[in-house]
Amino acid sequence: MAAGVALCVTGCAGGGAVAGETGPAAVEVLHRAAGALVREGSSKARTSMEMASGGTRVTIRGEGVYDFGERLGRLKVLLPPDPTGADEHRPITELLAPGALYMKNRGAGVPPDKWVRLDTAALSDGNLITGGATDPLAAAELLRGARTATFVGHTQLAGTAVRHYRGTADLARAARVASAGSRVALGAAARGFATVDVPFDAYLDAEGRIRKVRHRFSFVNDRRPGTVAVASTTLLFDFGAPVRVRLPEPGEIYAGKIAEE
Repeated sequence: MAAGVALCVTGCAGGGAVAGETGPAAVEVLHRAAGALVREGSSKARTSMEMASGGTRVTIRGEGVYDFGERLGRLKVLLPPDPTGADEHRPITELLAPGALYMKNRGAGVPPDKWVRLDTAALSDGNLITGGATDPLAAAELLRGARTATFVGHTQLAGTAVRHYRGTADLARAARVASAGSRVALGAAARGFATVDVPFDAYLDAEGRIRKVRHRFSFVNDRRPGTVAVASTTLLFDFGAPVRVRLPEPGEIYAGKIAEE
């Protein structure tokens, strides 16, 4: 389970951005993006995670809701078909919570009515990729570590005018300045990834809210030599959407050994 789902298939806050904006001003805009989401409260989310290793590329997709104030979310994650086409994976239900990731329909031998619980602080990636989807608030908090950024231009996302920024974030720096709920997980990622430098593209609306963010991670593959490139994209929309997440009771969590899939 250490590799999790990710390896199972081997704008401007407060205004002021102008065309050509770059350097410290653009960086400051991105540093404020996570706070804008927390103030907003909640949203719906779509995620995708693309992985490339040894000439193989796969994509994991998810959709659900997230409460930025409570740091609670629910996603349905769809794994790609087996390369032979013979095996259709069941959707995985994921619950995102402070310090924990709960998954149902994940792990061979786990009863269908049980959840698997992972301690995100113990994961070498801080759950940025383990679940096959990056926690939406963690994705935003990573931008607090932006070191360089450039305003690329204006564009539209699903009919919403957004400002596109491109830059590089430092995982270690993000961990130092992140909110208490994200600090430990980002610190684990800073130690676990092949590099602390994370290139990104972020799209912010007029209220400074992230509408889309794409991070590109690199980590060492334990199963074969070399590194794995991972591109994680989070789309946020329908701000204020109701979020109801009931975390599993202790008796609903699987305590046995999880077989290799």
